Amino acid sequence: MRFIYSFIVFTLMASCKPDPKLVVLSGQALGTGYQVQFYSAERFEVAKHFDSTIAVINKSMSTYQTDSDISRINAGDTSVVVDAMFKEVLELSKKVYKATDGVYDPTVGILVNAYGFGPEKCLNQLDSVTLDSLKQYVGLNKIKITSKGKIQKDNKSVYLDFNSIAKGYCIDRIGKMLEANGVENYLIELGGELLARGHNLDKQQEWRVGIENINAPVTDRDYTEAVSLHNKGMAGSGNYRKFRIDSITGQRFVHTVNPITGLAEKSDVLSATVIANSCAEADAFATAFMALGFEKSKAVLNKTSGVDAYLMYTRTVEDSIKIYMSDSFKDYLVPVN
Repeated sequence: MRFIYSFIVFTLMASCKPDPKLVVLSGQALGTGYQVQFYSAERFEVAKHFDSTIAVINKSMSTYQTDSDISRINAGDTSVVVDAMFKEVLELSKKVYKATDGVYDPTVGILVNAYGFGPEKCLNQLDSVTLDSLKQYVGLNKIKITSKGKIQKDNKSVYLDFNSIAKGYCIDRIGKMLEANGVENYLIELGGELLARGHNLDKQQEWRVGIENINAPVTDRDYTEAVSLHNKGMAGSGNYRKFRIDSITGQRFVHTVNPITGLAEKSDVLSATVIANSCAEADAFATAFMALGFEKSKAVLNKTSGVDAYLMYTRTVEDSIKIYMSDSFKDYLVPVN
């Protein structure tokens, strides 16, 4: 009888548990907009936890924060003991560095700055002497972590910049924060990069997101494809609204700095959208595909498991923008509503 009574009480308590409700949090972070959608049956201070997550990551990896660990390391401070997040991002960066034969490289920033890339800045031509002097500071293999958790550089002038992966990693950490608070179904969007877990419970389907139509006017953007995400991260990189036109051939291209040659080279990939198990990994590979160009990107995709991509590219002067999808990417596509 006691067992039956206990079972009845447990059943009544379980049946009284409130249904998860949709919570939407939006605002500005890391210089861009964000929106977090999640289902929770219990209230918790999500905004406070969100801000704390951003603050911790900035303290570790923000090159815009002068007292961050990465800024101190770049300034030559050898006393910094990096945290677990820094180690995780460096380890993932090295994984992508290896997978792309060194084309993805968070130490390339010194060359990018030297070429003058940025808003309303012209491309500077570097002479061979200057180029050779700068290339000695480029290479993720020039950085390692000691047993005491300190960063050791082959040359003190090596400059480390995780901006090409940090936003995706930040999204992953926000996801872990939600999960630590009992959330199982969520969609996080930060600056166009995404992480989805579980389902959209209101619609009883996986989370659905869009890939922007780059042929649409800036003032009237729409989506060329819709994607169904379940327990995946998605990130995009593109210069399709900032491409240049070759004055002789009329061909579209974007400039990217090749960390191996040190040269600012033309890339025929105008946009790369990547789906991977984490948003950080998707973020890094999307950046890499922009630098690799179309053919080399395909080669990397063919040998890399768990990474799928949707590439917009142009091959010849007469070509309109073309689409390439890795085979498994097609499995994520759903009708555009």
